[in-house]
Amino acid sequence: MTFHKEGYPTLLLTLLVAALLTVSSYYFAPMWLHYIAILLSLFLLIVVLQFFRSPSRKASTLDDNKVLTPADGKVVVIEKIFEPEFLKAECWQVSVFMSPLNVHINRNPVSGIVAYEKYHPGKYLVAWHPKSSTENERHTTVYNTPNGQILIRQIAGALARRIVNNVKAGDNVTQSEEMGFIKFGSRVDIFLPLDAKIKVELEQMVKSPMDVIAEF
Repeated sequence: MTFHKEGYPTLLLTLLVAALLTVSSYYFAPMWLHYIAILLSLFLLIVVLQFFRSPSRKASTLDDNKVLTPADGKVVVIEKIFEPEFLKAECWQVSVFMSPLNVHINRNPVSGIVAYEKYHPGKYLVAWHPKSSTENERHTTVYNTPNGQILIRQIAGALARRIVNNVKAGDNVTQSEEMGFIKFGSRVDIFLPLDAKIKVELEQMVKSPMDVIAEF
């Protein structure tokens, strides 16, 4: 298990806060409160370490006819919907909610050419709110693939305040490789052509890049 580079600033800040809390409680508080401060510091460190963990994972095989889940979490939406930003067509939408306990690395669900990517500032509604897809801070990425265009939308949640996206328009990307990261609870929407066969169910837990969202 390794630690993701996006977590280093948070880890350093947590270590500083933990050190100040522990030292100040030793000198200026009763011993019982000092012990509580130590436990609280350890808890904060464990939370940060587990949130920014970066497990080594690879898809067993790469397949142009399969769409892998770009994120760990729970499937919270499966529906047909009109996508207005880029595709401007009716699509399948599959949404995966990432709790603070999930790995928050996002991976390319398909191989292909990045046709479009754009960051949108916005609100911080809870990630499962229906309007979070269009009103929250978000980053949209569109892939050109042999099976048509596939759109991924990284959405910040109530706690998430930074979306990282590492791909740019024109990039030739490979399925299952890292494409970004979202901090502290969030959601990823996947928009697929209507001829895609959805392979997941509502409330299903999925793990990136091991599980298949859809097939062509």
